[in-house]
Amino acid sequence: MTETRTAIVTGAARGIGAAVAKRLAADGFKVAVVDLDAAACAGTVDAITEAGGQALAVGADVSDEAKVAAAFETIVAELGAPTVLINNAGILRDNLLFKMSAEDWDLVMGVHLRGAFLMAKYAQKHMTEAKYGRIVNLSSTSALGNRGQANYSAAKAGLQGFTKTLAIELGKFGVTANAIAPGFIQTDMTAATAERMKVPFDDFIKFSADQIPVARVGQPEDIAHTASFLVSEGAGFVSGQVIYVAGGPKD
Repeated sequence: MTETRTAIVTGAARGIGAAVAKRLAADGFKVAVVDLDAAACAGTVDAITEAGGQALAVGADVSDEAKVAAAFETIVAELGAPTVLINNAGILRDNLLFKMSAEDWDLVMGVHLRGAFLMAKYAQKHMTEAKYGRIVNLSSTSALGNRGQANYSAAKAGLQGFTKTLAIELGKFGVTANAIAPGFIQTDMTAATAERMKVPFDDFIKFSADQIPVARVGQPEDIAHTASFLVSEGAGFVSGQVIYVAGGPKD
């Protein structure tokens, strides 16, 4: 990079978001580490600063427009106008359709879809002014359908359509938009899924690895590597794509 750019990573207190934030900091970005609770971001921020990077913990509910607007004011003031956005914030409210409440549907849609929309809407202003930007939305292999995840699957599929539309609308301003669709990644979220299924996490990992062509489950760093490429200057001709990072082919 010819200048130090500012990146925002949502859901960055732990898991995939934390790994992406740390990787972007290592790549030379100033990183706004966003999560529901700023205090929860301390581990990620400390890891970045201890490695010589610059990071800022920001607490925000990405589904709340007023909170998003306030977060952007803080980020611009403290780190500078953001030109990279990673929409990673997400929650699970898994259940079979007949047991799923309307509230659990709305909560998942709110964080994944409304959150990505609001973050992208506020970020695009800075990107279009700079005539440069990178947006990466975290989808999932669940976008292809997954038992017990009608809400999550619909939200992740929606993010793919959202991504392609952003690519079409923002491309002429030098802004790319892509989606990463992880497969099984070893995180607190997949541990929670194993618990819901009443399966020991180690057994869940082994079973999942046996179904994956590369014979292992993914790690947050696998997603971070992909995000690092997509936000690089060299990826300027890659836009509107959904990249499945799942250890094997997906439809």
